[in-house]
Amino acid sequence: MCVWCGPVVRVLVLQVAWALVGGQVRYSVPEEAKAGTVVGRLAQDLGLEAGEAEARRLRLVSQGRRASVEVSGASGALVVSSRLDREELCGKSAPCALRLEVLVERPLRVFHVELEVTDINDNAPLFPAARRNLSIAESSVPGSRFPLEGASDADVGANAQLSYVLSPTEHFGLDLQKQNEQNTVLDLVLTKALDRETLPVHRLVLTASDGGRPSLTGTMELVISVLDANDNAPQFNQTVYKVQLSENAAEGTLVALVNATDPDEGINSEVTYTATNFVPLSGRDIIAVNPKTGEISVTGALDFEEVTVFNFRIEARDKGTPPLSGHCSVELEVLDVNDNAPEVWVTSLSMPVPEDASVGTVVALLSVSDRDSGPNGRVRCAVWPAAPFGLESTFAGSYSLVLREALDRERVSEYEVEVRAEDGGSPSLRGRRGLRVPVSDVNDNAPAFAQAVYTVLARENNAAGAELARLWARDPDEAANGRVRYSVWEGGVGGVASAGGGWRPASSYVSVDAESGRLWALQPLDYEEVQVLQFEVRAVDAGEPPLCGNATVQLFVVDENDNAPALLPAGSGGPGPWVSSEAVSGPDSGALWAWAVWGSPAGQVVAKIRAVDADSGYNAWLRYELWEPRGKGPFRVGLYSGEVSTARALEEADGPRHRLVIVVRDHGEPVRSATATLSVSLVEGAEAALAAAGSSSSSGAGLRPAEGGAAATRAAATTNVWLVVAICAVSSLFLLAVVLYGASRWAPRAGVLSGPGPATLVCASEVGSWSYSQRQSRSLCVADGAGKSDLMVFSPNFPPPPGPAAKETQPEPPALLDTVSGSPCLSPLP
Repeated sequence: MCVWCGPVVRVLVLQVAWALVGGQVRYSVPEEAKAGTVVGRLAQDLGLEAGEAEARRLRLVSQGRRASVEVSGASGALVVSSRLDREELCGKSAPCALRLEVLVERPLRVFHVELEVTDINDNAPLFPAARRNLSIAESSVPGSRFPLEGASDADVGANAQLSYVLSPTEHFGLDLQKQNEQNTVLDLVLTKALDRETLPVHRLVLTASDGGRPSLTGTMELVISVLDANDNAPQFNQTVYKVQLSENAAEGTLVALVNATDPDEGINSEVTYTATNFVPLSGRDIIAVNPKTGEISVTGALDFEEVTVFNFRIEARDKGTPPLSGHCSVELEVLDVNDNAPEVWVTSLSMPVPEDASVGTVVALLSVSDRDSGPNGRVRCAVWPAAPFGLESTFAGSYSLVLREALDRERVSEYEVEVRAEDGGSPSLRGRRGLRVPVSDVNDNAPAFAQAVYTVLARENNAAGAELARLWARDPDEAANGRVRYSVWEGGVGGVASAGGGWRPASSYVSVDAESGRLWALQPLDYEEVQVLQFEVRAVDAGEPPLCGNATVQLFVVDENDNAPALLPAGSGGPGPWVSSEAVSGPDSGALWAWAVWGSPAGQVVAKIRAVDADSGYNAWLRYELWEPRGKGPFRVGLYSGEVSTARALEEADGPRHRLVIVVRDHGEPVRSATATLSVSLVEGAEAALAAAGSSSSSGAGLRPAEGGAAATRAAATTNVWLVVAICAVSSLFLLAVVLYGASRWAPRAGVLSGPGPATLVCASEVGSWSYSQRQSRSLCVADGAGKSDLMVFSPNFPPPPGPAAKETQPEPPALLDTVSGSPCLSPLP
């Protein structure tokens, strides 16, 4: 157990030390350290495991100034990357601390590292000049002081602590007075009266040594000329002048007015002023003194951020022989003004931001600084616009740009964000940094059709592949998330019952182009097979996961006049002088026959032609026309009923046989038609009764198709045989003939409507005919003696046809009726 005690204790100590310093790591490194020198185990000190530094991209974030150090990617150690010169980095500032920002990812965190560059004694003391000439009157008394310019050392601390040694002499000595931490006054003191005649020039060497180990030295030669006469030096009214001046003072601004007096008279009392001993030396370019008046003025720009205090001396020299001088010190303190705007730096970006990013996601890391000090350097930050992003302060001068609200790329795809910084000066200065934050798309929008239900009209018999409609669904997402593919959805409600009784899916009739949404027909549509086709079209995007939207398509097939009228077969009927026709399939004419009794009055119905049309609407509305014979014949045909009746009373002059050609036409475009040929034989009443009885007992049918001219001859011969038999048997069968004649004379003359036909029926009357839809499965039976209107389904308002028969006139069209006059019988078709 004790084996683990040491590591555990070290970890606890490291955690306690980390908490005490507020999460900040501090290192120190001597200047001029060689490249590759390890400063510290940064990854270990930050609590990262071995190998985790490279995986989490441990790195330094530059703030605009060369740091001369870097993080080793493999070990995570902080190493020297280039030459470290403390004087270049920090000047005279002590300690020299570099503030570094260290960034790790997954999760994104920023740490602050303080690197102190320690000084080494690499700079020797340096005098302003290698040689200094002094003139001292021989009348100068021992103890007279002559200021010297001291040496300067760029190092700091003990390495910059200077000591001076004067070469051995019996007339002069050195006096050092420490005026402040930055300035030491060096005076050359006369220790023994001078004798120009003994020694007119004294050559001395002043040596400055620093406190480094090893110590470095600098020298200056002092050339002292001994002058005679003038024995009173100028005297200032103050030994030290302290002045404060704002850094924004313009050139020529008066700093101070110094004054020195000389009790001598004449030329020995005339004083000139000179500024010397500037600390720092840059003050020589910024501050000047008027040599006659002693006015000290600004000749250059002051900058508090560069130098806060200037120290220099004013020398007042008379014009005597030798000239005497007096000195005073001036301390100029530069006051800060708010002349530096805050600066905003982007240290890290994480873009683009997905639109489903959670609130609190870090978008960018920012660093804010202001070179001013005090209230002028205190910075407040804000982000504009205020939504959907916000700022969170992590450390002093460091901020995180985080997400405050949910994003929607379809509403805003890119944000122009501006980070604004404002300092506490008066007036305040502002800095800003613009960021462009793009929003990446996620698949959060399903395709949506422009309308929920599409109504499409398509004519039947369209070509296979014909375009029926174009469907379009909008998906506001982009790229693959907004790319839509279309399909007929088999899972939806769609299809139609086929003629064979099965169920055919909608995809067997139509298809939709997956890319364009073009709806096209797979096969020609037949109105008689399907009138309405309802199905669903699905639009699916290419996102992950894919989203979809549906739309219902109602396809209505528009009827075309593609079916010609078809004649119906003959039905059963009772005895009578006329019967109805037997259909002949197709539009070609069918040969039919019927009887008519001599002397029948006008309007007597001889036969009734029945036909149907598989189309609907006007395309199935039939009309009947007598094509042959033309002109005024003994027969006519009902325009809409198909009844063949006498146009006038039949006479013997009309001949025994008539051939009628009847054309049945629909009202479609183009018009389609069928032709029926009806042979009508004129007989006496007894013959008609016998013929009707014979035909009824033999076949039960009415009109029979004639077989060309031979069939007509055979029918005429049969009629003659019956006439001969009737004449021969008149005597024996007189009573029976009378009864039969009476029955044929007074029996009701009514047509026999044919029996059930195909699924699509035509109901006819004298005023019109119309076709049932195939969905209606009913047939109509009409008893003998039915009225003038059997069934009216629809009758368009056509003008009455020309002709003498008033009963053929088309009446006003009633609405859709489903009534039968007389004694009808409605039964559902099988």
